[in-house]
Amino acid sequence: MAPDNFEKLRRFSADIRIWTIRTIAHAGYGHIGGAASIADVLAVLYGDVMRIDPKNPGWEERDWFVLSKGHCAPALYATLALKGYFPMEWLKTLNQGGTNLPSHADRRKVPGVDMTTGSLGQGISAAVGISWANRLQGRDSWSYCIVGDGECNEGQVWEACQAAGHAKLDHFILFVDWNKKQLDDRLERICDPLSFEDKFRSFGFHTQTVRGDRVQEIWEGIQQAKQTPGRPHCIILDTCKGLGVDFAERQDFNHYMSFDTEQGETAVAEIERRYQAGTYPGGDFQW
Repeated sequence: MAPDNFEKLRRFSADIRIWTIRTIAHAGYGHIGGAASIADVLAVLYGDVMRIDPKNPGWEERDWFVLSKGHCAPALYATLALKGYFPMEWLKTLNQGGTNLPSHADRRKVPGVDMTTGSLGQGISAAVGISWANRLQGRDSWSYCIVGDGECNEGQVWEACQAAGHAKLDHFILFVDWNKKQLDDRLERICDPLSFEDKFRSFGFHTQTVRGDRVQEIWEGIQQAKQTPGRPHCIILDTCKGLGVDFAERQDFNHYMSFDTEQGETAVAEIERRYQAGTYPGGDFQW
């Protein structure tokens, strides 16, 4: 990929963060921390990698995406709206009465959402099943899934990984949003995950770790996975909860926050400042 195309993906990730902030700000509350930390991988997937058609969301030959950490749906909604799956105006209705955009991803309401998610651990099981079903039906579609690092406390995650490894689902790529925090505290204080790389490798996954805020590293990691047949793939995204949203970065507890449109637009202005200065999204942020 040419450098100017990586720059387009960086711009796309900035726009995803901007519209995620605005979406949550209109509601007044939401899961900003974990939504912000997946903006870059969503930009890579929907900006270049995935075979999709926003005018035909149900296209049978498409690639599939499952956001297992379904509470971070505002980032996915922003991505889908920017790609033209539905009007941008919908983003102002998040979690309001009669909305098409509930707080968790819902395939029955949202064009482009391939699987309803929210109960942690269940999304990856669905994604593995989708990948397996596509192979049985002779499709060469790829299935992508994002799980949270705290979500990996769920035993169901590892049951799904065992099934994927057993079936050698080499058209399945799992991303772990390793942002170091979960709902209540830092990972190691709640349930130390030890080495994610070692664990996923033990389940038969081709595994690598990349910087989760670097679109080029994410893109190259996906290409490496696609050149490694015969195994499912795991890409661990080394990132930071709330990254790129200045008020969330400064807050230790940033899993779920309340903020208004004024705070939101201040954060949007900071994203634009960092982007123009070449320090987007995190600059010298300490991991």
